[in-house]
Amino acid sequence: MSSLGPAPAAVAADTDRVERFRRLLRVPTVSRLDADRIDWPVFDEFLALLPELYPAVHRALSVEVVADHSLLYRWPGRSPGRPTVLMAHYDVVPADGEGWRSPPFAAELEGAGALRDAVIVGRGTLDDKGALAAILEAVEELVTDGFKPEHDVYLSFGHDEEVAGIGASSIVEVLRSRGVRPDLVLDEGGAIVEPGLVRGVDRSLAVVGVTEKGITSVGLTVEQAGGHASTPPKLTATARLARAITRVTRSPFPARMSPAVVAFVKTIAPHARGAQRFLFGNLRLTRPLVTRLFAAMGDEPRAMVRTTAAVTELRGSDGANVLAERATAIVNVRVAVGSSVADAVAHLRKAIADPLVRIDVLHPSEPSPVSPSSGPQWAAIADAVAVIAPEAVVTPYTMLGASDSRHFTAISDAVYRFTPFRIFAAGRATLHARNESIPVAVWLDGITFYAALLRGR
Repeated sequence: MSSLGPAPAAVAADTDRVERFRRLLRVPTVSRLDADRIDWPVFDEFLALLPELYPAVHRALSVEVVADHSLLYRWPGRSPGRPTVLMAHYDVVPADGEGWRSPPFAAELEGAGALRDAVIVGRGTLDDKGALAAILEAVEELVTDGFKPEHDVYLSFGHDEEVAGIGASSIVEVLRSRGVRPDLVLDEGGAIVEPGLVRGVDRSLAVVGVTEKGITSVGLTVEQAGGHASTPPKLTATARLARAITRVTRSPFPARMSPAVVAFVKTIAPHARGAQRFLFGNLRLTRPLVTRLFAAMGDEPRAMVRTTAAVTELRGSDGANVLAERATAIVNVRVAVGSSVADAVAHLRKAIADPLVRIDVLHPSEPSPVSPSSGPQWAAIADAVAVIAPEAVVTPYTMLGASDSRHFTAISDAVYRFTPFRIFAAGRATLHARNESIPVAVWLDGITFYAALLRGR
């Protein structure tokens, strides 16, 4: 018997959901390190839009504003204890529109066929308004259906995650002051990724972050006499800085397998083929070889097993014929689980080996504790994944970026990082980049995931 496709009522409901999402995407809540450059009325506009779009949520849940623009919702449960926290953030990184297929805050729909076959293009679709809107849609649906959670549910929506701000940490302090200790915290992070991400494993993987790498910025500064560029010294400030950067680049951090990476490898081992199946399944013997294999497999596997350092900012002279009196660089360091900021800085100092290059540690944050990859919290996430991707192998994962969830490790032992979307390589390449986008069907599956997770709690 042939399928007639979705019922008209289901199509209409999906259309309404997508239009609400697009309205949120059109509000350009761009966060910046310089707070004086932030358009705060736009953030107020976003907050004012939520009760209009999600009236059932705002009838059933209490909401308070924390740190001026972050939101903390509480959905009272039938029984005390074991609260769940679902997290997202609504600030986005800048997008000037250059090179985009459509304006980054227009939230255009691409595709001429059925709605579920379309793609939404816009800043924030993946990072992280997609998760925020999917959470609100799931709760709106559950409230409308008369569902009441067994235990309290909190929604934590930050406004300054992209600039490592204070929204999430302020929410944690509010919860701590009230004696709230979450049983499960879920924030952005891993996703459902394509087969072949790990060489030799031909299954989709739902990679759930059980920890995340530490992060710090390291400033490199060289100061020396300037002057006219026609009479340069043997080693200018910029050349000394360039030499330091080259030394950092040529001195990779040691590769090690943390317990979280070991758990990842052991989980995927039964699904590997060929030599990888033997290597992954016999880590007691093959661990050094597998570590080297990950370090050589590509950017993502390599970042799982070692601290990374990337130069992201450079400054020198303000004139083409003026020698720089001060040359600076910012090195973005992602600290491997099992290492520390101090270890990373010591490695950089040894690599640079130049006392005239000043090294300043800026905004250090250590790697997060490792949450369990078994037990009821893990099972709740795995069961919800099975609803939308029954073929995927659910595996622990070391999140390579930083998220607001790191603050919640102070009040919870079960903090996870997973965005319930199928994000393959092409999609991951648009994060913080041009043409950020998400397929409609993928986003709608995210709503299903969050609803299933809440029903299972």
